[in-house]
Amino acid sequence: QLQASGGGLVQAGGSLRLSCAVSGRSFSRYSIGWFRQIPGEGREFVAAISWRTPTPSYGASVKGRFTISRDNAKNTVDLQMNSLKPEDTAVYYCAGSPSSGTTLYSDLRYPDWGQGTQVTVSS
Repeated sequence: QLQASGGGLVQAGGSLRLSCAVSGRSFSRYSIGWFRQIPGEGREFVAAISWRTPTPSYGASVKGRFTISRDNAKNTVDLQMNSLKPEDTAVYYCAGSPSSGTTLYSDLRYPDWGQGTQVTVSS
């Protein structure tokens, strides 16, 4: 089970920190990705962190502003979002996968999904 939290309303230029708590899985062998979705559109890859390699990956639109990190002791993955823009407004989902390869940008790699948390950035 994945539980996302930390969404809210923030002004442009501000920061938010999302957290994904994982239970019922072997977290040390579980990759986590963050995706976001606007109503009527498909999911957009935001960031992912593999259980196998320490180097995370980011979507082009967030690279340099967002940072993903994992805490294997707490079974959580956080997404620190800085310099937020109105176009970052979306529902953010965390997803889990036993995969550890280079295709973690694809939502098809993730069998497990959390419930989503709303992020709204005002201009």
